[in-house]
Amino acid sequence: MQIKSSTELVRQRNSALVLTALRRHGPLAHTELSDFTSLSSATISAITADLERAQIIAKTEQQAASGRGRPRVAFSQRRDCGYLITVIISSDAVQYSLVDYAGTLLDRFAEGRSQAAGGVQSFVTAMREGLLRLVSRSRIDRDDVLIISISSKGLVDGVEPVLRWSPIFGREQIDFAAVLGAEWSAKIILGNETLLVAAAVGQREENEKGRDFRALAALSLGHSIGLGIVRRRSGGEHEVSAPNFGHMLHVPDSALCRCGSFGCIEAYAGFYAILRNAFAVPLDTIPAKFVPVSELDKIAASARQGHRRNRFAFRQAGLALGNGLSRVLSLNELMPIALTGPGTRYYDLLREGIEDGLAQSQIVRMEGMPEMRVVPDEQALVFEGHLNRALSIMDNDIVMSRAAASMELSNRAS
Repeated sequence: MQIKSSTELVRQRNSALVLTALRRHGPLAHTELSDFTSLSSATISAITADLERAQIIAKTEQQAASGRGRPRVAFSQRRDCGYLITVIISSDAVQYSLVDYAGTLLDRFAEGRSQAAGGVQSFVTAMREGLLRLVSRSRIDRDDVLIISISSKGLVDGVEPVLRWSPIFGREQIDFAAVLGAEWSAKIILGNETLLVAAAVGQREENEKGRDFRALAALSLGHSIGLGIVRRRSGGEHEVSAPNFGHMLHVPDSALCRCGSFGCIEAYAGFYAILRNAFAVPLDTIPAKFVPVSELDKIAASARQGHRRNRFAFRQAGLALGNGLSRVLSLNELMPIALTGPGTRYYDLLREGIEDGLAQSQIVRMEGMPEMRVVPDEQALVFEGHLNRALSIMDNDIVMSRAAASMELSNRAS
């Protein structure tokens, strides 16, 4: 029995390696799979035959560009093996996307979220309806959806899909497994939005630099302020974290933050903070939950024309960000910083303050200013992060479920 168990574990590991290679590199021929996984040709043949029989992967023929010679035979995921739904919750909207097992986007729609709407209960009701509408539009059986991957800014439980705190609902918690479990057999997972962004930026960075990639911080600017850090470990895997950057202390007992504390970075650098500063509103004024970008655009336009108060508001926001980043780099290491989110449209006004704040750190004074780049399309990064995480979990779950079924059949036979 121990021999069978050990053999099955090896088979699981090898199957996972093959699926990971296909996920990372796209359709691959037999020899390419062997190269990417370091598995022997015989092992690749056995694993791919097994995955084909289970209807997880399929062979495809690709004709050479010249149109001559034998077609290239490659393996790829079967698109109908299972489906993924992603749900991206933002301050003013919820986006639903349906994706097949190969990672192809099949359908997507977004629904506005009224700020005057009820609390958690009305949101959950709308979300249930949105999920059902998504599968209905594509004529997909809901039992064929293997994972529902949800993201939000805020504090996310490290184990269960529970939103502990968010800028939208405050301390009203949402247990997504509890509210969706009765209707869906799919696995429910929840991710911090900034963590998913960092994971996606890190994957892009590694695709570009390969093994030269070491670490990167992704700073999200907008209604909320978030930070994700991704590091490449010696084995090649990525370690991603999302410290509660926006709610780190900037100035004690000062500006009121949406979290209820005073003096957070976000209370100086979030959209509501810039608006409050620009209009000289008292710092203890209860922050708005949502500020339209159009309002910030007006303040930015006048700041660029020389309006001193508005320029000061953006500089103060930049300084809070720079001070916070200087602490992060002091606790970690000097690393590139990717700025993303709707607030990047004001980077020209924020940059001076950010650099002044960073310059107060010893590591920056000794090693120089970190490389900073703007990656404006945050929504695309969030979606990429969902796919990278959820499809990897899906691959692993499929391998594990097949292994469990195989073991059960073996036990019955013996």
